[in-house]
Parts: sequence; structure tokens; C-alpha cells
Amino acid sequence: MKKITLLGSTGSIGHNTLEVIRQHRDQYCVQALAARGNVDLLLRQIEEFQPPYVCIFDPALRDTLQSRLTTDCEILTGLEGLVEVASHPVDMVVNAVVGAVGLHPLLAALEAGTPVAVANKEPLVMAGRYVMEKSIAHDAPLLPVDSEHSAIFQCLQGFESRDVRQIHLTASGGPFYRCSLEEMRQISPSQAMSHPTWDMGTKISVDSATLMNKGLEIIEAMWLFGLELDQIRVVIHPQSIVHSLVEFIDGSFIAQLGPADMKLPIAYALSYPSRLVLSNTRMDLTDMATLTFDKPDCKAFPSLDLARQAARCGGTAPAILNAANEEAVAAFCASAIPFLAIADIVARTLDESESSSAYDLEAVLAADREARLLARAHIKSTSESYPPC
Repeated sequence: MKKITLLGSTGSIGHNTLEVIRQHRDQYCVQALAARGNVDLLLRQIEEFQPPYVCIFDPALRDTLQSRLTTDCEILTGLEGLVEVASHPVDMVVNAVVGAVGLHPLLAALEAGTPVAVANKEPLVMAGRYVMEKSIAHDAPLLPVDSEHSAIFQCLQGFESRDVRQIHLTASGGPFYRCSLEEMRQISPSQAMSHPTWDMGTKISVDSATLMNKGLEIIEAMWLFGLELDQIRVVIHPQSIVHSLVEFIDGSFIAQLGPADMKLPIAYALSYPSRLVLSNTRMDLTDMATLTFDKPDCKAFPSLDLARQAARCGGTAPAILNAANEEAVAAFCASAIPFLAIADIVARTLDESESSSAYDLEAVLAADREARLLARAHIKSTSESYPPC
């Protein structure tokens, strides 16, 4: 019986992780659940999975959660609570929290020697070298949960990095890929959250709409697979059937295909190197009339080039990119800025921030803080001068 700690249990990845565990209760049990603030759903999860530890990120909700509990468990709160539950001895931590807040619990799990299933890409974007060094030093592997990185991971089984010429990360293109700039000026948060092929959380849905999600995945892939920036290509694949491909030095390709269902990469991370039987995840090849691939339009979607710019700079530049993007996406979702301003705010923050070549944790966290302040200033001026439609 493998003990699992799930950080971000009430989000999309958390929901799918619990569904995988639900189908295999004879193999997995939940040691800890952590959520931001969805008390109602967290209570239902506690009742079903009976974890001995629970973390509610918002401390103000602790008493509410405690008063409604009908089972015994220890309640922790805040970032300290996340770090504590991530440090507990378990067989795997699934890190599915959203944003930079996932960095400290990820490091805590690695320092405890616990394998981590990584669905939270921002820590690897912010501090990839530092995170990978911790993983190696503590013999705590990182198992990718993003569908694209899981696909690459699966395609690379039995091969080494020297066998790889290039990897090809597929992107659906999001809901606005064929839209004109004029159409994109009118985009609302609800439209940006309506992804054509995946059912995802708010932040990742908006990142997919701007293609920043793919930019962050480029940086994440560099660290996970030990590749150079020029070895990573992005291709638009609207059908979301081919989840990514590896091109080898002899010219051959290996691709991983499957339905657009996050339970598949989650299950592979939980069971690696074995596989689990999953219900309702079959795909009929005869139903696929067409599989198409196209080059991304970086003029209409500049976030990809911004991510590549940050990756080339290295040091703390990716942390600056990530912080500015988190702030801009949050502002857009609050209807404070228009959709097209997201990339503009990230670009201005990158241009005006002083990135450091230092790669210690203190430098990364300082860059994150300073970039957020600068991005908020740009958000304020944008909101005042160009109110969203």
C-alpha cells in the first residue's frame, strides 16, 4: 500500500489524482490532503479518504473546517502547513498546487527523500537548477505529470540524452489560436478559461490561451530532461491526441498518443515503472480523421518568445518571467486588465528587471518579490490608462 500526499487536492489535477486512487484503493491510500480554500470539497475528500493530516492554506478557514469535520485528522494551515505535510514520510508527494507557492513544499519533499509527481511547473521554471540539485542530492526523483512532459518521459524510456536530437512539445493552440488581434482585444476571462480540448484550472487555462503555458513548459523540459533550449520545439496540434514527440539523432520519432485525460499521466507517475488499468480512458484510432501540426504564431502570441528570452538569459530571469505572468494573469482574471496586456506586462517586467546570474534560492526568491512589485505597478498603470473591454 503506497502512501500518497496530495497538495492541491481540490483543483483539476487533485480531482483526477483522487479518481485514480479511487480506482485502485487496494494499492494507494491518502496520507495528507492540502487545499487553498474550497472547504466544501475538501470536507468531502476528507470523509472519503480519511487522511490523518490536512492543510488548508487560508488560516482564516481553519475553524470553519474544524467545526464541520466528522473524522479525526490534524489540521495545518498556511505555507508552513504545506511544507510540513510535504515533509511527512510517504511513498510519493503529488505537487498540484498552482504557482510559485509550490516551490517550498516541493523542496521539503525532496529534502525528505520523497519522490514527487510534479504537476506544478512554476517551481522548476523559477529555480530549475536548484530543484534538480536537491532531487539528485537526496535521491528523490521527479516524475512529470504535465501531459507533455509525461509523454517525453515515456518516449525516452530506454534511451539517453545523447540519443536525442530534439523534442517537440505539442500545444492545442488554445481557444484563440485563429483569432485576429481585433478579436483578442475583446476576450473576457470566461472565454479564456474555456479550453477547447482540456478541462483545467483557471490559471493554466489562461496560460494556455496566451501560449505562456507552453513557454513555461519549454523551461521545465530543459531541467527535467537535461536539454539545451535549441533542442526544444513547440508545434501546434489542435486535436490534443499526440501529447509530445521525441526526435532521435537517426531521424526517427517516437510519440505518445492518448485521449485528453489527465488521469493517464497521473497514473503513470503514481505507478512508474508499471502501469495501471484505468476505466473510461480508451481511444479508438478509427475515430481520428486527421492529425495536424503547425508552427506557432509568435507575433500574435509573444509569450513563447518571452519564455525563450528568459531561458536564454538564465539565472533569475525565468523567476522574473513567472512572477510577472502570475500577477498579470490574476489581474486579467479579476477583469483589471485586457487579455492582450498580459504578455505586454510580462515583457515590460522582464525588460526593466535586473536578472542575476546567481542561482541560489535567496536570489530566486528576491527576484520573484521584486518582479511582482514591478508587475503590479505596470498592472495599475495599464488598468488606469486602458481599461479592459
